[in-house]
Amino acid sequence: MQLSALQQAIGYQFKDLSLIELALAHRSVGAKNNERLEFLGDSLVNHVVAEALFKRYPKAPEGEMSRRRAYLVKGETLAAIAREKNLGDFVELGQGERKSGGHRRKSILADALEAVAAAILLDSDFETAKQVVFAWFRDRLNDETSFAASKDAKTSLQEWLQGRGLALPEYHLVATRGEDHQKVFVVECRVPSKGLKETASASSRRRAEQTSAQQILDRLQ
Repeated sequence: MQLSALQQAIGYQFKDLSLIELALAHRSVGAKNNERLEFLGDSLVNHVVAEALFKRYPKAPEGEMSRRRAYLVKGETLAAIAREKNLGDFVELGQGERKSGGHRRKSILADALEAVAAAILLDSDFETAKQVVFAWFRDRLNDETSFAASKDAKTSLQEWLQGRGLALPEYHLVATRGEDHQKVFVVECRVPSKGLKETASASSRRRAEQTSAQQILDRLQ
């Protein structure tokens, strides 16, 4: 009865129930677990999402499609899909993982979802598995708002400029201050084509670059 509810949620009915049972077995239960299925499922999910993006955005450059794929197949997104299907209620965990709330852990949920994808592939065929997995991602493939919100400031600034045929921003390390264990990095972001520059400081160069990029974005928008 429980597996019937899960199969309805994931959109696939198994002929060989041992495959879905294996896909739900976390490594904490012993040697017979879902790690090998997870390996196969990871490749399947990446392929399905990459192909969907390739068809949906025929003019998008490789870099943009790579960022979109990374957003869609990251652990946080996979775990969210797993939660929507109540997958955590069915994952088999060892005693320690159960007590520590493993059925809610993002990494466990994401791995289990990939293992389920592989189990579907082995139970059916490539085209069937593709259709089922695509259905899991359909709404997110169409969700431009969430994707835009997921992008960091440097990426957003670069895309804003590229979309208008303008030169890419320039980042310059202006100074570093403080002791080695408490360094502060001062970075300047310049957009010569717009005559803009902003300076920011942070505990890492990357954070300073992100902050200065966001300040430029705020002025542009």
